Amino acid sequence: MREPLFIKQNADKWKSYETEPAKDPDDIAERFITITDDLAYSKTFYPKSKTTLYLNGLAAGFHQSIYKNKKEKTNRFVFFWKTELPLLFNQYRMQILYSFAFFITFFLIGILSAKYDRTFIRLVLSDDYVNMTNENISKGDPFGVYKSQNEFIMFWMIAKNNLTVTAITFVLGITLSAGTLLNLFRNGLMVGCFQYLFIAKGLGMQSVLVIWIHGTLEISTIILAGAAGLILGNSMLFPKTYSRAVSLKRGARDGLKIMLGISPIVVTAAVFESFITRHTEMSLWLSCSILAGSFLFIIWYVVVYPTYLSHRLKIVETSNEGEY
Repeated sequence: MREPLFIKQNADKWKSYETEPAKDPDDIAERFITITDDLAYSKTFYPKSKTTLYLNGLAAGFHQSIYKNKKEKTNRFVFFWKTELPLLFNQYRMQILYSFAFFITFFLIGILSAKYDRTFIRLVLSDDYVNMTNENISKGDPFGVYKSQNEFIMFWMIAKNNLTVTAITFVLGITLSAGTLLNLFRNGLMVGCFQYLFIAKGLGMQSVLVIWIHGTLEISTIILAGAAGLILGNSMLFPKTYSRAVSLKRGARDGLKIMLGISPIVVTAAVFESFITRHTEMSLWLSCSILAGSFLFIIWYVVVYPTYLSHRLKIVETSNEGEY
């Protein structure tokens, strides 16, 4: 689209944003998203234009209005979880898909390797851990490891470890994504071996009903951290119309936002593992309910809701343009 036509289609909308105050925080959020989309388009096709400078000023104004006082900081907090993070999930859905595909592939490699070479499990999980698990199985308590420590101490250790793992997975994206893929490989392989350890003992279904109570959220965060690492790495590999420095800054910013967004999920998974998974005697319906609830939440918040939100905003933007 030529710049004059772009201006003609949007000028009245931009002017109204300048002269008419927003009705409520949701209106501010909607305007901010619309302006940033227009700014991104203008930066791509008219990078040195006065239109780009004008839109940058408008976007900065909305940004300041979001942050200017404590009350609006609360609104900004809600806006992040309700709008900004889901839109990032939608924007980087391909990176999330790639991370998921890599992890599942490595997970299956772990299962197959463990199946055809029993020593492989010990190589990945260590002799001590395998011996401890075998001992627990012989005692009739195959998942006794989840009862071996005080709940609060266990929570602190697990949350700290999982936050560290996800952070490392993201930061390693700076190695042009190679480090992130390596960490996905290590974790996928380990989870695959761990799962097969119970499958080989005839405890496959029981292990799913116990381990994946927390594993559903925990593994999901590793995959999302992998996506954040790919965003960081790809920002250097594929800068598109931006300079590599600007592209890296954008990739690091968006990756950090995703990492911030998944932190509560990491902590929730640690709560599940420390306080709930240890109750291996829980009823089947309760275990299935927790599993289904965790799975449906991830699918809804990472896939369904972001797609819906993006589609709704595009409809709003299209209807606004149609008025001019």
